[in-house]
Amino acid sequence: MLGMVLGMAAGQVACSSKPAEQRAPVVPVMVAVAAQREMPVEINGIGNVEAITGVQVKPMINGEITAVNFKEGQDVNKGDLLFTIDASPYDADLRNKEATLARDMAVAENARADARRYQALWKEGVVAAQQTEQMQAAADADDALVRADRAAVENAKVQLQYTRIYSPIRGRTGNLAIQLGNVIKANDLALLSINQIDPIYVTFTIPEQSLGDVRRYMAQHALKVTARLPNDPLPAEGTLTFIDNTVDRQTGTIKLKGTFANADRRLWPGQFVDVTLTLTKEPNAVVVPSQAVQEGQQGQFVFVIGKDMTAELRPVEVSRALDGQSVVAKGIQPGEVVVTDGQIRLTPGAKVEMKNPVDQNAKQAQERRQ
Repeated sequence: MLGMVLGMAAGQVACSSKPAEQRAPVVPVMVAVAAQREMPVEINGIGNVEAITGVQVKPMINGEITAVNFKEGQDVNKGDLLFTIDASPYDADLRNKEATLARDMAVAENARADARRYQALWKEGVVAAQQTEQMQAAADADDALVRADRAAVENAKVQLQYTRIYSPIRGRTGNLAIQLGNVIKANDLALLSINQIDPIYVTFTIPEQSLGDVRRYMAQHALKVTARLPNDPLPAEGTLTFIDNTVDRQTGTIKLKGTFANADRRLWPGQFVDVTLTLTKEPNAVVVPSQAVQEGQQGQFVFVIGKDMTAELRPVEVSRALDGQSVVAKGIQPGEVVVTDGQIRLTPGAKVEMKNPVDQNAKQAQERRQ
């Protein structure tokens, strides 16, 4: 009985003692080191590829297509023969106009001779002045008729030249709207479109707030423009060559154009591309992985790991993000260790354990900073 009482007393003493103080849990996190490096200052947008020069080939005369001298989608040079129109009606009209000119030239020459004779007779007093003036007027009229005939001949020659349609630019032909043997009308239907593929434009817009920066840096050096196609990892590179003279009031944007050599013809008129305009490069920017930056009620922040392996909540100002890296304008110093994953379990002052392969590098950077 005494043993039982002693046992119960001992149990009561044990239960009344305070439990041992529990250690705070250690939160495993992934980290990275804030780096200082050169970072470009860029403006991003969506652009549209446009041909520098594009023409719609239309006939200037009526007639039957007697020859098509190219294939759809073929590259042509300026001056290459594209179409031939039946020239026989225009050749016959030219010969008719030339014959009329020859006849009227003979009549005009005879009228001039008569005018000279009457002028001589008038001086001798043989004929009246009125008759002399009438003969001179007739000669002048015949000369005017000859000039009109010459113009008609030149016009007929031009019409005959229109029977052969040449390419006005160097470029790539598009869809053929007519076929051999079709009868066409002057200025009625576009027979063909030709677009210049290389070089080529990429047109895009930027906010009007960025116009001042673009103009300032463009005055210092040529600005590079890159265009990235969907599912194409290699961007095309060009140069900014045009700034529009008016800001669009409805959208608050202004149009720009970049010129691309496009020797490999990766860019095609009508395509939409992701455009990046590089203004300059910031030499000593402080960057952290973008996943390190969190959004809170008070703005953006990151968790910084202190020398005692505790987490500190640090407000930051991010100026821009590029390729998964955020440029921090204020709040982080180069060499500081920031948390990139595991923030959801962190609170200020929490103990952490770095789990990723850069742990040792992060610790060394942290020690150098301290």
